[in-house]
Amino acid sequence: MKVKVEKTFPFEFPATTAWKLLSDLPLVATCMPGAEIIEKVYDHHYTGKVKVKVGPATMAFKGKIIVKNIDDLKQELQMIGKGQDLKGSSSAEMEMTAWLVPKDGEGCELKGKSTITVNGKLASLGGRMMTQVSDQILAQFGKNFVHQITALGEGKAAESAREKLAEQAKTLNGISFAGSLAAGFIKNLISPKKKD
Repeated sequence: MKVKVEKTFPFEFPATTAWKLLSDLPLVATCMPGAEIIEKVYDHHYTGKVKVKVGPATMAFKGKIIVKNIDDLKQELQMIGKGQDLKGSSSAEMEMTAWLVPKDGEGCELKGKSTITVNGKLASLGGRMMTQVSDQILAQFGKNFVHQITALGEGKAAESAREKLAEQAKTLNGISFAGSLAAGFIKNLISPKKKD
């Protein structure tokens, strides 16, 4: 099953600052809930892992991340991630392009588009549920990205951001998204359908 996701994150800091984080894969990986870079195998090739908890079940994925291109001039990153559930019941692959767009005045936008292919138990969730799960994960990624950049600075704001990052769960907990997913599902059921 394939799911396509496009997302835009508006930030109040300059694109040059955001690019320093976006182009540092081991550091930006810490912004993704439950994700961790294990090892840099060689230039632009890494191994990593992600833990996902849905109810009483926990799936641990291990795989590889290949950075296809880093363009400092365009401030654009292209990468592929492939992973297999350690119990062998699911697999996932993601192709992603992310880039920064400076805004008028101060600030920038982080734009991203990705194609996610899942097999096994994950595929049984269905396309609509996978899209909602992806949206929730990416929303948390956006918040953590801001915390990570703030944490690189000094003062009380940086200290507070470091504390928030330290509190972040090491496992992506599907239960924490349950309320949002249920609300989204109910909204889709009761929203009036548009007539053609």
